[in-house]
Amino acid sequence: MTEKQYGKLVSEHGPKSPVGKDCLNAFWIGGLICTLGQVCMNCYTNLGLDKEAAGTATSISLVALSALLTGLSLYDNLAKVGGAGTLVPITGFANAIAAPAVEFKTEGFILGVGAKMFTIAGPVIVYGLSASVVYGFIYWLWMLLT
Repeated sequence: MTEKQYGKLVSEHGPKSPVGKDCLNAFWIGGLICTLGQVCMNCYTNLGLDKEAAGTATSISLVALSALLTGLSLYDNLAKVGGAGTLVPITGFANAIAAPAVEFKTEGFILGVGAKMFTIAGPVIVYGLSASVVYGFIYWLWMLLT
């Protein structure tokens, strides 16, 4: 059986994806996460933090909440409903780090949690740092030449 034939077979017999429903769920779940972030930002600002400190506290709060929900196996249930809406960058990244740590905790803290925690997040961190170094070098050259 060729790849093309297999693809046709899967599309004929596989369940049809409710794209409209999935998009709507992603939109409102992602919107709720962003709204929660804005509520946190407003609360921290009202407590007297400046905009930068309030933004930092909001990020910390969202990461902590996402890691807590992942540890309690609730983030997976939210992701089943919200799909891509749960990938709002900061909460999705926290989930990507916490989920392997929870899954492999039976293998110990070093070879389980420590090693597996950065399986997904590691390449993101490496490429993010690499891109920032390249950008910084280009910026430095630009400032040197102008």
